Amino acid sequence: MSKSKLGIIAGSGDLPETLAKHAQKEGRSVFIVGIAGFVEPELLEQFAHKVISVGEVGKQLSALKSENVNEVCFAGIVKRPNFKNLKLDAKGMMILPKVLKAASQGDDALLRVLVKTIEREGFKVVGADDVLTSLVAPIGSLGKHSPSSADFADIKKAAQIAAEIGRLDIGQGAIVCDGLVLAVEAQEGTDLMLQRCAALPDNLRGSTKVPRGVLVKRPKPVQERRVDLPTIGIRTLEGAKRACLSGIAYEANSALLLNMDELIAYADNNGLWIYGFEDTNLETER
Repeated sequence: MSKSKLGIIAGSGDLPETLAKHAQKEGRSVFIVGIAGFVEPELLEQFAHKVISVGEVGKQLSALKSENVNEVCFAGIVKRPNFKNLKLDAKGMMILPKVLKAASQGDDALLRVLVKTIEREGFKVVGADDVLTSLVAPIGSLGKHSPSSADFADIKKAAQIAAEIGRLDIGQGAIVCDGLVLAVEAQEGTDLMLQRCAALPDNLRGSTKVPRGVLVKRPKPVQERRVDLPTIGIRTLEGAKRACLSGIAYEANSALLLNMDELIAYADNNGLWIYGFEDTNLETER
């Protein structure tokens, strides 16, 4: 039985390439709709593709149909566009009122409009975790380092903060050190949030000699889970290292780890821990 063809609507970052390569190894054909200005050139060099503006929704749908795609996965980062200057085709113009209304309500509402638009055209929208189950982040410590009792207290607080900003559809991450909230993630994304943290005075965060503080990433309680699950890659760990954090925690089974072996090796070699929590095990850790 032949496997269905996968269409990937690709933004920036490592996730689209990881998904495409995995699907190909599984014997699936892959077609990339690269979002102009965001999709990585390295991805386009490896797979059949078309590069289309984010507002040309009709062209995106036509490209997927012409390639006989059955399932569609959103992957990668696409920053919110300037709607006043957005290049639109007829389909884009048709859904623009819904897009503008949803955009005023938050990113998740906007993503839901895009998912429904794809589904109405007969495609099945799948999550990155459906395509690549080995990416799903497990519970517990990865590698040879584990959080301390002080780290667990910071993880618990950061997880609460991340849940609250997620409920408000603001972001997915928070950084806490010794109980003090150093940063929350908004439109800038995790990498730039970590840069902001690295610029803070040493008395507020860790140092190269004594790393302190944690980054927690978890999905928004309100979010469409097939799109935009929290993702942790090597750049996340490098940012945590530069910010002199002691480690990174994520909600188990609700985040994606890119190239897990590489992440564990980097963490082990740089004194970082990576930890997957559930709300229940946070209550029991000391």
